[in-house]
Amino acid sequence: MLSSKQKQYHINVSEGDVGKYCILPGDPGRCEKIAAHLENPYFVSQNREYTIWNGTLLGETVTVCSTGIGGPSTAIAVEELAACGATHMIRVGTCGGISTDVCSGDIIIASGAVRQDGTSHEYAPPEFPAVSGTNFLIALIDAAKALKLPYHAGVVQSKDSFYGQHSPSRMPIATELNNKWRAWKRLGVLASEMEASTLFTVGATLGLECGAVFLCVWNQERYAAGLDTDDSEEHDTERAITTAIDAIKLLIQRENG
Repeated sequence: MLSSKQKQYHINVSEGDVGKYCILPGDPGRCEKIAAHLENPYFVSQNREYTIWNGTLLGETVTVCSTGIGGPSTAIAVEELAACGATHMIRVGTCGGISTDVCSGDIIIASGAVRQDGTSHEYAPPEFPAVSGTNFLIALIDAAKALKLPYHAGVVQSKDSFYGQHSPSRMPIATELNNKWRAWKRLGVLASEMEASTLFTVGATLGLECGAVFLCVWNQERYAAGLDTDDSEEHDTERAITTAIDAIKLLIQRENG
């Protein structure tokens, strides 16, 4: 890790360039949209998959930094933002439903994540749970309730292969993938995504407060059960963004007394 005074190798910022609170979308294209919810938003930098904007909420600097897709690039963003002074990070993104209780357009708040990724295992042994920070979890639930949004709070699955989920039967390890998917369903896992387990585990390693909120785009299990049509998809992430913004406001208010 570089000194906080140096520009970080990947995100290209240094101490003083980012806020204590960070919002982490995967898609660089969502950064400006999220930053529009902040007061006085402005562009900071762009390098590789990392686009950064800043603004303020209730007088606190809030940073929006994209992470790209998956655990490795997420871990880099978390490490380098933390080196620059960030202490609170919330992942905002999309997911696919697993539980048939989850519908397209619902908000998913991750209390924990199945560590079916590779990156987190270079930080902690497999027995260590990837869990949300309690303060962020409570704030996200309170925000979703206040916004009167349909939401679910619980465990999500984080995987490394998008197509390992969507086309498991063509993979050489199809039996293993399908058996695990059935296990997640039986265990009540809400949805599948690609970054939360890394964020939670790296965050625990660095002593950060972390949370995650997602929009459910589509639920393949509801479709397979005949509960949804194939076009029951929702791609507007505004609900998840608003939930995250309001949760950060609640955290700022609660932490500042």
